[in-house]
Amino acid sequence: MQLKHSSPCQARSLGMLLIALTLGGWLSLPGAEKVRSIDVEPVWSGHPVGFGLLTRAPMQWVGYYDAQRQMSVAQRTLDSTNWTITKLPSKLGWDSHNYIAMALDREGVLHVSGNMHCVPLVYFRGEKPLDGSSLKRIVSMTGDREQRVTYPVFIHDQAGRLIFRYRDGGSGNGDDLYNVFDEKTGTWRRLMNQPLMAGLGKMNAYCSVPELGPDGRFHVVWVWRDTPDCSSNHDISYARSDDLVHWTDSAGRPLKLPITVETGDIVDPVPPKGGLINVNRELGFDNAGRPVVTYHKYDANGDLQVYAARRETNGWNIVQVSDWKGYRWEFAGGGSIIVEVRIGGVRPLGQGRLALSYRYPKGSGVWVLDEATLRPIPGATVPREKPLLPSSLAKVESKFPGMKKQMREDSGKAPAGTRYTLAWESLEANRDRPRNPPFPEPSMLRVIEAPSEP
Repeated sequence: MQLKHSSPCQARSLGMLLIALTLGGWLSLPGAEKVRSIDVEPVWSGHPVGFGLLTRAPMQWVGYYDAQRQMSVAQRTLDSTNWTITKLPSKLGWDSHNYIAMALDREGVLHVSGNMHCVPLVYFRGEKPLDGSSLKRIVSMTGDREQRVTYPVFIHDQAGRLIFRYRDGGSGNGDDLYNVFDEKTGTWRRLMNQPLMAGLGKMNAYCSVPELGPDGRFHVVWVWRDTPDCSSNHDISYARSDDLVHWTDSAGRPLKLPITVETGDIVDPVPPKGGLINVNRELGFDNAGRPVVTYHKYDANGDLQVYAARRETNGWNIVQVSDWKGYRWEFAGGGSIIVEVRIGGVRPLGQGRLALSYRYPKGSGVWVLDEATLRPIPGATVPREKPLLPSSLAKVESKFPGMKKQMREDSGKAPAGTRYTLAWESLEANRDRPRNPPFPEPSMLRVIEAPSEP
């Protein structure tokens, strides 16, 4: 079903400032550049789940769950605020794992997958280029190992081929599989005959999305987990590849697939219950293009600390970055948890310096690291990265207790000088369990258009 939706004129109260705002038009906020706020439609707000935003000029797509929790895809041309909304035959339950992934293949056809946590494959493909309204359900990709699917990811290799990565199996017992799409035949096949990572029935890998680094290689980091209990994460690990098919360790030695905990390149052998968690295993690159892995674990005193690791001549050099006294995040159990700590990947600043962002209950900020030692430089500061939303638009509008602003960055390519951000509001995670009513009112899903950083 397709719906036509236009953004209406409304008046919004943003903090103490009353702004008469025509949604879909430009507004100027004090101390900020012009932004444009474009309503999509009201969406489910009873728990968080990841939505998708994809831009390829002249089109833009948004994947989300509407007020009735129906999976939906909205499409517009960038010069319009009118959306064509397509409702897909898939409804969200209470699981915060069930995010939506979207991508375009080399012919501009839209692919959508999501609403999966150890369930049969949910996948849609357009029948026409650049046309979300032509999406149709495809019940199978390869027909093999598609009954317990989680964590769909679309990426492109250096040739632009569309790759689909997912986990087959469950937390503590699963493998990472990769498919590749052939536009000429409209079919998928395995990219590799073996999984990239395999838990051999004893564990599973929580792997980052393969990232194309400055060296032209793909890099991944992951942790192993023994059970659905998130405290059982252990052994942060690393691999790299020129083509997503043939993989090596950090020293360039070939890795036989599938990679297991016995054969992989372990960055730091953190034991289970050692303070390692899969939501904070990050990858960045220094000024020389070398990969740097950031994560956290407990120190000898039992406090949680942030660490940075880089492969040196004699192996992985592991450096404690933080010096948090008396703070311990004691996470455990299954389901989607409320995340107390967030750390980023390092980003190069030039002149032998790196930036590393962090947030925890006692504060937030950006460490400036000495590239040679990976240790914070006392007194050094760097301007924070521009926030995704101006502060006024980042404020929670709902009066329902516990509501949080949710934001997602654009996974596509916006026109030069422009940045798009998806914004809406919801309650926090609830371990993937149903909440008792009353529920918050649906929140308005918006695309925020603003100038990008120079």
